[in-house]
Amino acid sequence: MADIKHLHDFSVQVRRDILRMVHAVNSGHPGGSLGCTEFMVALYQHLMKRKPGFDMNGIGEDVFFLSNGHISPVFYSVLARSGYFPVSELATFRLINSRLQGHPTTHEGLPGVRIASGSLGQGMSVALGAAQAKKLNKDPHLVYSLHGDGELQEGQNWEAIMYASAKKVDNLIATVDLNGKQIDGTTDEVLCMGDVKAKFLAFDWEVVEIKQGNDLQAIINGMTLAQSKTGKGKPVCVLLETEMGNGVDFMMHSHAWHGKAPNDAQLEAALAQNPETLGDY
Repeated sequence: MADIKHLHDFSVQVRRDILRMVHAVNSGHPGGSLGCTEFMVALYQHLMKRKPGFDMNGIGEDVFFLSNGHISPVFYSVLARSGYFPVSELATFRLINSRLQGHPTTHEGLPGVRIASGSLGQGMSVALGAAQAKKLNKDPHLVYSLHGDGELQEGQNWEAIMYASAKKVDNLIATVDLNGKQIDGTTDEVLCMGDVKAKFLAFDWEVVEIKQGNDLQAIINGMTLAQSKTGKGKPVCVLLETEMGNGVDFMMHSHAWHGKAPNDAQLEAALAQNPETLGDY
């Protein structure tokens, strides 16, 4: 397990990767990627029980599914810097024939990626299937998934959420990134979901709230609590309150950077706020 300083330094470097990746091709989704950086770093560097290398079946280890696939920059950076593939490959992000497409895909065999998540709203269903497979295989490890709050506007999620509790899929921890923003505005403006916590409770899930979703220690504490609630007959939902664009002052507190790349001057300013820690690619 990593200490907080390592996780902090790792997070800073991941933010640099995200910014440089989307800037290089003038395309991508920096806002949500930056907002979920600390969560993804804590998950892969501290919380998940992982084997060396990559096995698509994930037997005998925890597995993760990214449902809100547009935040691929943070996913790719964390995977590369966790040893799944060379860090230098980050420079191929969104290029033709690259394994690092804008939304993760599986046909190119990128280590760490178990599902294609170009279409939103499907990750919960896949994670449930993986969790039930682990039960059938008598594998005690956990399945983790990450979803956007705007993504919950997709109807398939609610069928999956209902199924999870009805079938007592209690080896799943599904985290919802509650940043309150999506590409066209706030989630309340686009399609208000009301009280998300109350909804999950009504669907008979355990719910853990992490109010400081960009604080590494708060994430570790909250996810450790979520882990303790598994195996007790109910799926577990973590409501992670993050700030879109976290770590770059001019990207925070707005939905504008959901899917917009920084220009040269903006990249320089953003990188200055996140000094290199582990080495750029």
